[in-house]
Amino acid sequence: MITIADIMTSPVITLTPHDTLRTAHDTTRTQGIRHLPVVDSDTGMLMGIVTQRSMIAKVISLMNLYGVKNIDAYEEQTSIMEIAVIDFDTISPTESVSDVAPFFLNNKHGCLPVIGEDGKLSGIVTSSDFVKLSVSLLEQLEL
Repeated sequence: MITIADIMTSPVITLTPHDTLRTAHDTTRTQGIRHLPVVDSDTGMLMGIVTQRSMIAKVISLMNLYGVKNIDAYEEQTSIMEIAVIDFDTISPTESVSDVAPFFLNNKHGCLPVIGEDGKLSGIVTSSDFVKLSVSLLEQLEL
């Protein structure tokens, strides 16, 4: 059985609730990622997820309100918790990939945070991880 732990990304690049939209924007650009979990720096508990979609929506809103020339200043002033999705599903690293895959198809989610037995973030699974797994399995079939 292939488990989530077998395909998840770990360690995960995260933000803290004290970060800003500017930090998230810069991090996604430099790291080439689309999802950033927000983790409480004291407890290590997952507080939210910043998605590319939530960032784009906020940036467009800020541009409409304040103009393109002022976007940098307003990104710096926007708390990451203003755009973080706080109602999200999580999965365990021991769950079967075959049990989790339909969730991605049925809910159109791009990622799921993986929470370990200690209740803390241990990884993240994205739709890209499933594509990588599919490529690997297809390559094995062709051998």
